[in-house]
Amino acid sequence: MEITEGLERLRSAVRDQWDTLSASERAVAQYLASAPPESLLFASAQELGSASGTSNATVVRALQRLGYAGLPALKRELASGFTSAVAPEVRLQQRIAHVGRDLGGIWDEVFDEAQERIEHARRLTPDDALRTAVEALAEAAEIHCYGVAASELAARHLALALGRIGRRARYAGATGFALADALLGIRQGDAVVIFQPGRALSELSVLIDRARSVGARVVLVTDELAELYGGQVDAVLTAPHTPTGITTEALTALVVADAVLLALTALDEARAVDASHQLTALREQLLASRPRKG
Repeated sequence: MEITEGLERLRSAVRDQWDTLSASERAVAQYLASAPPESLLFASAQELGSASGTSNATVVRALQRLGYAGLPALKRELASGFTSAVAPEVRLQQRIAHVGRDLGGIWDEVFDEAQERIEHARRLTPDDALRTAVEALAEAAEIHCYGVAASELAARHLALALGRIGRRARYAGATGFALADALLGIRQGDAVVIFQPGRALSELSVLIDRARSVGARVVLVTDELAELYGGQVDAVLTAPHTPTGITTEALTALVVADAVLLALTALDEARAVDASHQLTALREQLLASRPRKG
């Protein structure tokens, strides 16, 4: 397989940091540098520890010495080259081959990757970024939640849940010419939350420009676009995407959205309680109005 930029970066880090590594960390580094990138993508820290004759804690320490925030960070770098070089159906076959047909193993694989991604997200978003994002949304007259493809789930979830705590919110997910109608609805004093993990869609620049031109604030929930758009938005919240496809792309974005929702609920408990009371009353009315059978 062709050596990707991510793999070359890993091997370069191993060469540069070799003299600073302990004996056990060298064992990990040597294994990482020699293993096929696709095998690293699907491996847990525990599996890498076993393969290198060390432990999962040693794997984590070695990765940090090599300049990575953790195993998900390494997987993300490797995945960028791997996914562009390998056809989707081949990647699917490799995922199936890796997990096998053992139900217990499949269960562990999914939960291990989910835990890795969520822990990575917890570490990557600083408190001040979350605080700025929550303040921007708390002061907004209306919140526009934008997400397309795999990001649609998180954007729709946030818009729906915001309404349930008494916040005016709407979902937008159009692309191309059709997005103009949603852009027209963004007004001064509003806020926009954009869910987009990695691809720099042309719509994002237009959406951010529209928000800025009318005086709306912008929160970006992303994995790879912080450097590109960070200077144009009010806050960036990090939601690492899946390097393997084993867990859903929207997983960490949903968790980030829930953190924002809980913070907004705590900021205005009275509004949230009142909205919840009204929602319950409306549901009861709808249930009571159902025609009886027979």
